[in-house]
Amino acid sequence: MRIELTAGTVEYTDTGGPGPVVVFVHGLLMDGTLWDETVAELTGHRCVVPTLPLGAHRQPMHEDADLSMSGIAALLTEFLERLDLRDVTLVGVDTGGALVQLLMANGAPRVSGVVLGSCDAFDNFPPGLTGKTLVATGKLSPGLFGVFMQQMRLRAVRRLPIAFGWLTKRGDAATARWIRPLLADAAIRRDTVRVLRAAAASPGFLLEAAERLPSFDRPVLLAWATEDRVMPLDHARRLEALLPKGKLVEVADSYTLLPLDQPTEFARLIREFTAG
Repeated sequence: MRIELTAGTVEYTDTGGPGPVVVFVHGLLMDGTLWDETVAELTGHRCVVPTLPLGAHRQPMHEDADLSMSGIAALLTEFLERLDLRDVTLVGVDTGGALVQLLMANGAPRVSGVVLGSCDAFDNFPPGLTGKTLVATGKLSPGLFGVFMQQMRLRAVRRLPIAFGWLTKRGDAATARWIRPLLADAAIRRDTVRVLRAAAASPGFLLEAAERLPSFDRPVLLAWATEDRVMPLDHARRLEALLPKGKLVEVADSYTLLPLDQPTEFARLIREFTAG
């Protein structure tokens, strides 16, 4: 499915149905397929999964689109409004969790609860070797950025700590798929460089958001990978302490991308959260 929003056309999937509405938010250089296995486990839920303009999208944004983190958070808010989604459980992981925190900090009136998988928080942006390397490449022209990213065709490169190696134990097939749009389309490379440059220009945005998180009074589940090398477990504990209705659950045998490494367990946690 597609919807035309202020910034451009956004592709999404929607399982439909009358069950609890769950909206999933992916991270940088990822698309909505991050959630495929988790969504497959959530029968009885209405699962809505947008592919946001974060580098693996297939529909280029308008040239004047705001592709900063706050701009993409506003795009996500517009998406919820245009589809008239209410009582939403918002689920985010990696930089998707950062975007969810921005919505929480701004009140998120359509959201009844939040699940944050291992994600950027506080001063951890860009996160780890992966995030710092990626944001640094935004200094390149879109053409040179594309040349640099050609290396990601090789599995050995994708598995490096500066790429996806510390983000997922088992999801290499997905990461190989995510890089194809920017390798094939100059407009997607242009968008991605704009996202990275905007990210480099505002590294402290999550610290500012954290100051407003105590006002978010709805339930929040923090599902954090115990083996995460990119998103510190201490940040999950700090978020739990900040949020009036925050609860931390640790997930074993996974890196950051729980929907790839532990999709069944992650789905179980979401199912229990929405039931509660």
